[in-house]
Amino acid sequence: MALDASTFETLTPSRFISFTIPHPSFSNTPLRVAVLDSPVQPNDVPQVGAMLVPEGREIDWIFSTELGHLQLLLSSPEISRLILIGNNFKEGTLPFTPHVYHRPLECSMHQQGFEVWSKPLLLALSPKSLFKRGIPEIPILSYVDNLVSSVVVHQCAGIHVGEMLVEDVEIENGGGVLHHGREFRRRLRFKRMPNLIQTEICIVPVKGGDCLDGVCIGGNVRFVPYLKVLVHPYLGPMVAGLVLNSEYVAQRIQNGFKPKALCLGVGGGALATFLRTQLGFEVMAVDSDREVLRVAREYFGLEESKFIHVVVGDAFESLKKLVEDEGNGKFDVVMVDLDSSDIKNGVSSPPVEFVRKDVLLAAKLVLCEYGILAINVIPPSRYFYDNLVSHIKEVFHELYEIDVGNGENFVLVATASPLVFLARDCVNSFLMRLKSVIPEAYLKSITKI
Repeated sequence: MALDASTFETLTPSRFISFTIPHPSFSNTPLRVAVLDSPVQPNDVPQVGAMLVPEGREIDWIFSTELGHLQLLLSSPEISRLILIGNNFKEGTLPFTPHVYHRPLECSMHQQGFEVWSKPLLLALSPKSLFKRGIPEIPILSYVDNLVSSVVVHQCAGIHVGEMLVEDVEIENGGGVLHHGREFRRRLRFKRMPNLIQTEICIVPVKGGDCLDGVCIGGNVRFVPYLKVLVHPYLGPMVAGLVLNSEYVAQRIQNGFKPKALCLGVGGGALATFLRTQLGFEVMAVDSDREVLRVAREYFGLEESKFIHVVVGDAFESLKKLVEDEGNGKFDVVMVDLDSSDIKNGVSSPPVEFVRKDVLLAAKLVLCEYGILAINVIPPSRYFYDNLVSHIKEVFHELYEIDVGNGENFVLVATASPLVFLARDCVNSFLMRLKSVIPEAYLKSITKI
């Protein structure tokens, strides 16, 4: 059934329409066009933007789902209508092994004069109000990331998070954590927030020596987790918060006790594993989805043991139970890595449920005297962030901030009691260990607010 052109004459908040058109150069390969209107109605003249789907990534959830499209739109808040155009490949019909992506040297659509032939189409898909001052110019937005190649190694669904996938990737500009010039990672992504990487760890090829000739994603070489470093942008800053009570933790270790950490939100388990193996913590990790935990064990190296105890359950209910059950003892740090599942209000971390006095008070009650609370924060608005800061200050004695530097995450670190020392410059065994595994810049960037 043909589309009615008048459908696109007005903006309708959150309206999503997807259809195919003939390719201007290849009649047997149709193009997929997806049009999404912003959830927020513009106050003045709307802005329309177009984006060309990166060739070879047409079936990636970022570009093939409405939620992925929405996240692209929300990343450009000035855009009222976003139009995506890409090849209409379906799974199993791509011109290479299914699920494997290798970045092409040049996009074939650009070679075919995309800007020229697409202009009439983009104008036809624009609302009437855009023509008040004549024929508008519609910007062509670029999607740029550091992905060189990728392969989906596992796909499944959890009862709470829904569909998820594990993918191995090669990226550029990864910092050369393990190999100069080439960086391999394993990622966990959820379909409900496809543009957000839930967990990312380093992986290394099972191959002798440092030579990477012939090693590629999707090839015959097997990759395994390398868990001695944290590469997810905000995890290093979260661990850096331990500098605030490092002298106390060092005294605990000297007295024969293992420091204890509570991790609310597990994902792939990178944080819990790092705290155990690199800093010697006894860890309790809580996640609501059993399937996520299975994936963490099978693909991300999470290993339960005497010193890593994994609990399946709701984070907030688990906090309340820990407050009531004094037999578990107190924690030296509570680390919160939870996000909101309501993508239409924007990605936010922690969930709004966490910004409640009773929840924050429960987090404080499970901490020891000099314990700290570290929270990964992705604020959907300034109001959300200020409100969270205000609530934390009402419950905790001191609050510190670390700007992760990626334009998205902040880490807030709250102390259960007034610190009688600031251990950044004190020499103790735990601090020395912390400095050996966490970049110095994170340790020095903690600011009291």
